[in-house]
Amino acid sequence: MSEFLSDIFPTEESIPAAARLPKPIEQREYLINGELRIWQGDLNPVMSPVFLKKGNTYEQKTIGSTPLLTSTEALQALDAAVHAYDLGHGTWPLMTVIERIEHVEKFLIKMREQRTVIVNLLMWEIGKALKDSEKEFDRTCDYIVDTINALKELDRNSAKFVQEQGIMGQVRRVPLGVALCMGPFNYPLNETFTTLFPALIMGNTVVFKPAKYGVLLIRPLLEAFRDSFPPGVINIIYGRGRETVGSLMETGKIDVFAFIGTNKGANELKKLHPKSHRLKAILGLDAKNPAIVMPDADIDNAVAECLTGTLSFNGQRCTALKILFIHRSILDIFIKKLIDSIAKLKPGMPWDPGVSLTPVPEPGKIDYLKGLVEDAVANGARVMNPNGGAVLNTFFYPAVLYPVNEKMKVYSEEQFGPVIPIVAFEKDEEPINYVLNSQFGQQLSIFGKDSKKIGRYIDAFANQVGRINLNTQCQRGPDSFPFNGRKDSAEGTLSIRDALRVFSIRTLVAAKSTPENKQIIGSILKNRESAFLSTDYIF
Repeated sequence: MSEFLSDIFPTEESIPAAARLPKPIEQREYLINGELRIWQGDLNPVMSPVFLKKGNTYEQKTIGSTPLLTSTEALQALDAAVHAYDLGHGTWPLMTVIERIEHVEKFLIKMREQRTVIVNLLMWEIGKALKDSEKEFDRTCDYIVDTINALKELDRNSAKFVQEQGIMGQVRRVPLGVALCMGPFNYPLNETFTTLFPALIMGNTVVFKPAKYGVLLIRPLLEAFRDSFPPGVINIIYGRGRETVGSLMETGKIDVFAFIGTNKGANELKKLHPKSHRLKAILGLDAKNPAIVMPDADIDNAVAECLTGTLSFNGQRCTALKILFIHRSILDIFIKKLIDSIAKLKPGMPWDPGVSLTPVPEPGKIDYLKGLVEDAVANGARVMNPNGGAVLNTFFYPAVLYPVNEKMKVYSEEQFGPVIPIVAFEKDEEPINYVLNSQFGQQLSIFGKDSKKIGRYIDAFANQVGRINLNTQCQRGPDSFPFNGRKDSAEGTLSIRDALRVFSIRTLVAAKSTPENKQIIGSILKNRESAFLSTDYIF
């Protein structure tokens, strides 16, 4: 394995021309109030998880740097967003739906022009394979298109008047105010934009702080944001979250908090807000999604789904399968097939054709994963696969651990990496009790054919997690499905339609159904005297 790992990282000369970065990107730009400002202060280096081989040594690749803004710049961004919203009287929140859609469509055209650059930065910054990086970009563009279409449908349904008990009224959705949007490093484009664009298109103004890792890829879009939206509608800041984001929350001027990260981070930031009852939070947090493989499961399918579920993007997904409960009667065959399947996965660099295992981007992650394996072994587990847990620089080869018990950290902690804990079970109550007592409640997967047992499991878990997957891995999509969680895993629900709702609130105009009121409302509609009160149909 040591010889094999020694070939994981490339020399500079061996990198394909299409994947090379011409030079480190020194970013000093940030966006406030429609102006690309230039930062003259300290910069934060952006280190790639890719090391370059130089003889018998390795050197981590520095791919650029970003501005280390302070609370001063963060508060300037907030002031710009507050001014643009203007207590709901700003240009953006008062625009018609079709006008806001036109601004978003203008951005999308400019965004598509940056596909090659952004895909390349995804590979270099977070080690995401080329195919998955392309999928993330394309899926994000599709999400924006679907959001536009969903808003059109929502507006069409709102364009009618209702009559109830002698009262006529029209219900429409309006923005909540100023939103703070923060995304995760593992999907720094897609998951960030699944909150950012619903917030924008519903009429909110936004302060956006990119992910800690996967940050440079926003730079090619700065001009598109500047040119596509009115000043102050979207403001993009960089720097250490504790200094910049903390100061924003302390002002109490943030109305909506969209955050994808850890529940610890979300709790700390929410506590800083002086009026928490006025803060609307949309949170995607930690997860410890289990798979339950019953004795009658299609083992080949279960292995294939668990393999992808645990190791897609090195297991660095909140929806990844984080622990496997395998019925003891099929345990040996399952582990053997799983190990054989892992051995066929290709390790390498993100641009390598057919690569499945790549370096991990988080500093300190390798030591954490090694610690999980060592702790499990110390408490009775074995590393079941050859070379499991082998390390070189930022590369960690997947480790299958068995038998795993409650004494081990990996039993309850979210590993967010390529460590696969396996628990054998005999009674249905064993995995049920695990889920009941878990602090997390995002998703789980059930593999089997016995409809009676599956039905019992569904009933046992329906009030514990946000999604139950049958004979397939945990996942977010399709984006039309609700994406949520319980306990420490989430707050609020995201899907294309749900996101439009969570970033808005319903407002009603009502009047008694008298001839005089009908005449007034008819005049408003006929003469287009109100942007809110309208029966216009958006095609």
